Amino acid sequence: MKLTPLRASALLACLCLGSPAHAQQTATFREWNRPVAPFRIAGPVYYVGVAQVTSLLVTTTAGHILVDGAFQESAVRILENVRTLGFRPEDIRVLLSTHAHVDHAGGLADIKARTGARLYAGEADVALLARGGRGDFAFGDDLPFPPVTADVAVKDGQEITLGDVTVRALATPGHTMGCTSWAFTVNDGGKPLRVLMVGGTTAPGYRLLDNPRYPAIVSDFEQTFARLKRETPDVFLEGHGFAFGLEDKRAGRRSFVDREGYRARVAEAERAFREQLDKQRAEPKAKP
Repeated sequence: MKLTPLRASALLACLCLGSPAHAQQTATFREWNRPVAPFRIAGPVYYVGVAQVTSLLVTTTAGHILVDGAFQESAVRILENVRTLGFRPEDIRVLLSTHAHVDHAGGLADIKARTGARLYAGEADVALLARGGRGDFAFGDDLPFPPVTADVAVKDGQEITLGDVTVRALATPGHTMGCTSWAFTVNDGGKPLRVLMVGGTTAPGYRLLDNPRYPAIVSDFEQTFARLKRETPDVFLEGHGFAFGLEDKRAGRRSFVDREGYRARVAEAERAFREQLDKQRAEPKAKP
């Protein structure tokens, strides 16, 4: 099955339904979690994740940065991928979280314990990470993962420097309240490249209107799209490969330097969000 961002979002929303949908999701998650060989994206940036869930290694002169931990079962594979590339997992000093969902934060606790890295996460996601995803505004307790303690609650615009790489946090809330995108510049053969790891832009099954558990969700998403449209990365990535053309780019059919692709992707994500919002606005309100 070829996954598109909208198809994936619909599947993720099914997790809150009954057991048949959950079984379907289990199969989907197994497909997402297939091992794949790690590879270099550009300069010191490497893909070390699984088939459809991104984890990035950024090597520096003072140790390494790892972005996201995929599923709990992915942690060992991610660290094996780091070793395959010739780097030591023990040299990972900084661990960055994009958002507190099972398919991106599930492996963080294990990776943190094995490497001793300091975990940085958007401040509004810190409590959710510590609860292991329980009490999520959209999924409740249905998508738990091993609880993990963030060492630093990151604010918008905060910078983290390790060796010769400085990463800037961009608050991009909506997908989770503390969803964070990470921007940095690397040297690729003497040429600077701006890289952006997008935290998440979808609202899979979310209640967008009159949501007592997340009253600011619409304004947060609008803030996020406005923020992302101001960014001008050379290379962009997201938490799922199907969202940024991973298979084509890995195979060399498209370049990871993809400025036009980034603008198109943000426009597509905003269009899908507004379509979902308009649909909910058109639904008849329940009588008291």
